Amino acid sequence: MPHTPLGYQIKTQEVAVAGGLDLNIRSLLDIQQYFDPLGEAENAGISPACWPLFGQIWPSAQKLADLMQVYVLGERRILEIGCGLALASMVVHRRNGNITASDCHPLTETFLKANLQLNTLPGLKYSTGNWERTNTGLGQFDLIIGSDVLYERNQPVALSAFISRHSAAHAEVLIIDPNRGNRSAFNRQMAGHGFSLRETLINTPLHDGRAYKGRLLRYERGLAAQL
Repeated sequence: MPHTPLGYQIKTQEVAVAGGLDLNIRSLLDIQQYFDPLGEAENAGISPACWPLFGQIWPSAQKLADLMQVYVLGERRILEIGCGLALASMVVHRRNGNITASDCHPLTETFLKANLQLNTLPGLKYSTGNWERTNTGLGQFDLIIGSDVLYERNQPVALSAFISRHSAAHAEVLIIDPNRGNRSAFNRQMAGHGFSLRETLINTPLHDGRAYKGRLLRYERGLAAQL
């Protein structure tokens, strides 16, 4: 097992997945952690306040992991955006799906490798995915997934453009959103990139009984023509 990183505190816990085996996840101890001695996060556009967000287990990420346990994957190339601790990516990977996890945080890949090892899983494809910058070599995907990715006002424009660039001609996008205020702006931006939308309310509790309210945003582009 990789040694405990210096500069911040961590914990390990079991995360339940609907219809599947629990995942053992190493995460940051709390949202008070911060350690960027080389300025890597700052150079990626991550503020000190946002630095620990990647390393938390968020409710919407758990909902996305549950969805990926039962969603039809087929042979599609799949990308998780803003993956953080990559719960959904690990579920897809465990199902032998063709998944690439992506995030802009410099420590995401370190935590991903540790969590794959904790769960006795083989290596998983990872790529830097910075929504506001060029991501050379990332490519295009048939299915793009993400959770709680609309928490800042500038994200609808940047994220929709990123998704459009990295979507195949026939593509589906699944976003679990905990009713963030930026959802409507994102919907408009996605429509401008040619994506249609279907929304599904989510109000089932989390596995530990905590209440959850949000939406599954399902966008499609070119799929009707494909069918």
